[in-house]
Amino acid sequence: MPGLLGKKIGMTSVFSADGKNVPCTVIEVGPCVVTQVKTAATDGYDAVQLGFEEKKDKHTTAPMAGHFKKAGTAPQRYLAEFKGFEEEYKLGDVVTVDKLFSDADFVDIQGTSKGKGFQGVVKRHGFGGVGQSTHGQHNRLRAPGSVGACSYPAKVFKGMRMAGQMGNEKVTVQNLQVIKVLPEHNLLMIKGSIPGSKGSIVIIEK
Repeated sequence: MPGLLGKKIGMTSVFSADGKNVPCTVIEVGPCVVTQVKTAATDGYDAVQLGFEEKKDKHTTAPMAGHFKKAGTAPQRYLAEFKGFEEEYKLGDVVTVDKLFSDADFVDIQGTSKGKGFQGVVKRHGFGGVGQSTHGQHNRLRAPGSVGACSYPAKVFKGMRMAGQMGNEKVTVQNLQVIKVLPEHNLLMIKGSIPGSKGSIVIIEK
């Protein structure tokens, strides 16, 4: 699907036509520059690589500097590929939020969720805990309970829900409603929340 790269600015709220207070997320979308055009003849598939947020030459590796020089653009901090653009783009073209999302009612957003660190099964998976909190119970209230059989198969199966790293993973939220497009500031207002913390990079797809 066609889309753009953006940065999560934060959350606010707006009033709808019927007077309801609607929470929404503000995203700085683009402008994104075309750094590579892939075709079925040369690469086996059709796609457009977009870059977002310029960076200094000294922070760019030599291979990537050559890649951007070939495209005739400044070094970009973030890159992503998108398929299905209706319009044909050339190297160096700039894609803005109003060009792509002015007629969009719903979008899919992909981001990296906030990291919660090492968490137990109650917070990570919603377990209810073991037993009751009294009658001799000592320290097993938030424990996971049994995780495997003793005699057979004498192992713990893969995928068992246990304590571990929570968050900091790629999350996609689909069918989020577009509240407003502000092209003069490259902003997109989305109803509700999206994955990630303030300042994190997200991918918005039509």
